[in-house]
Amino acid sequence: MDMRISIERLRKYLEELGRIGRDEHGGVSRPSFSPADFEARAWLKKKIEEVGLCYRQDGAGNQFGRVEGQGKTVMAGSHIDTVPNGGMFDGAVGVVAALEAVHRILEEKIPLARTLEVASFTDEEGNLVGDFLGSRAFMGLLDENEVRNGKTSFGMPFRDVLKRTEFTAEGILAAHKQRPELEAYLELHIEQGPVLEDEGLPIGIIEKIAGKHYRQCAFIGESGHAGTTPLELRRDAFLGLADFALKATQYVAVKHYGSMLTIGKAALHPGSFSVIPGRADFTLEFRSALPEPLAAIEKEVFALAEDISSTRGLTFVSRLVDKTAPVTIAPRIVSLIEEESRTLGYPSMRLTSGAGHDAQILAGACDVGMIFIPSPDGISHAPGERVDWDDLEKGANLLLRTLVRLAS
Repeated sequence: MDMRISIERLRKYLEELGRIGRDEHGGVSRPSFSPADFEARAWLKKKIEEVGLCYRQDGAGNQFGRVEGQGKTVMAGSHIDTVPNGGMFDGAVGVVAALEAVHRILEEKIPLARTLEVASFTDEEGNLVGDFLGSRAFMGLLDENEVRNGKTSFGMPFRDVLKRTEFTAEGILAAHKQRPELEAYLELHIEQGPVLEDEGLPIGIIEKIAGKHYRQCAFIGESGHAGTTPLELRRDAFLGLADFALKATQYVAVKHYGSMLTIGKAALHPGSFSVIPGRADFTLEFRSALPEPLAAIEKEVFALAEDISSTRGLTFVSRLVDKTAPVTIAPRIVSLIEEESRTLGYPSMRLTSGAGHDAQILAGACDVGMIFIPSPDGISHAPGERVDWDDLEKGANLLLRTLVRLAS
């Protein structure tokens, strides 16, 4: 079998989708349940039906295109929502390439033993209530209180967002009841990093997906006049945060090289000239591809925070926002993708994904696999995000062949 995807058709679809939600800064702003997202959903529904697939949407807004067969379902997809002012390829590549692959299977009338399904999952980017709303709903892994009472990343209560849509908390929480029995799930994705480009390789085959702990934290001290409070008597919350940021990063770099720790946002209170910060709020994220380092980092980093608090006369508080377990990809899937890559003549390498993906969530129901293609200059989640069309063609051809193998 030497069947290939149509890169002309795939490129046309991606460029059409990429115009939906185009913002004034040259990026794509298409967060889930926004007007641009609903326009994109309508576009995808139309394309799924034009290809000849059976369209359905579950209670969480996950969209599917199905080719009925026997036994378990082989699924491929990703997401079409974006971060604000993001790029046009993150997520979209996986959905549109899956649609193109299934389109080619139907055009060539390839006999299959299993059902095939294209999937687009709601809010992978976490703009609503935590990452992976759609795939977690699909798996029955959502926190009911968060769905009913949580706030979006924009500060609006999620229930107020739902009032402007066809979706309900009850429907989202029940979405998993519509899940078919899965044989495997595949996801083609841009790397979102520089490794493949640096190595000069068109294909990355994922072995592991890193887990993530995301917390909202604060050091609490005491505000005071910057000109009259001696340095030795201060309970400066910012100094606690600065001390913690340096020491925690050094600890992860030395003791758990390859893992990540990031403080992505910080706010000082009261936040004015001539006032010692009495509170420092900040986000804390750490990631690792293995569960043991993730647990060790959590334990040691919070022990460090308590030690700094004690030394500086501060109080440390922390609240878990999101937690995702690391995933090791089934060896049979890694080997199968490698075998098909060799057959196509595409050089590849094995990689760990530091970013999270819907595949990570679906790994609780079936074997999953991920194929990466290079991100030029490592740029993603930004208007400069792009792909080399030849690399995309290779990735989509590999997805197509792997789907046929799994569904045959």
